[in-house]
Amino acid sequence: MEEKKEKNIEDLFSEAKKYVDTRLEYARLVLIKRSAKVFADLVTNAIVGICFMLAFILGTITLALFLSTVFASFTAGFGCVALLYLFLAVIVYMTKEKYIEKAIVNFTISKYFKKLQEDEEDEQKL
Repeated sequence: MEEKKEKNIEDLFSEAKKYVDTRLEYARLVLIKRSAKVFADLVTNAIVGICFMLAFILGTITLALFLSTVFASFTAGFGCVALLYLFLAVIVYMTKEKYIEKAIVNFTISKYFKKLQEDEEDEQKL
């Protein structure tokens, strides 16, 4: 009888060790999956950001050249675009705390929780 109890305790420890090892492996795989999603999100956002910046820069140059032909002066065309950006910078500076920062924070938080919800839904499917 004593030998049977000892064997059961050894089996229990063996099963507990297997369970802990399995949980650690699962946690490692979840961490890898989440980090891969974050990395993919960063890469795609960087590519989109670069494309928007290039479109913005080229659009700015196009606008400046168009205004240069309208005013018949490169200085006037590029100066008007510079004044436009100065005006936009002042507006952004004046409204950044009330509108812009809150919108960015809310967007970032909602995007993060959306990704967490997607992860939880993926885990529930398994």
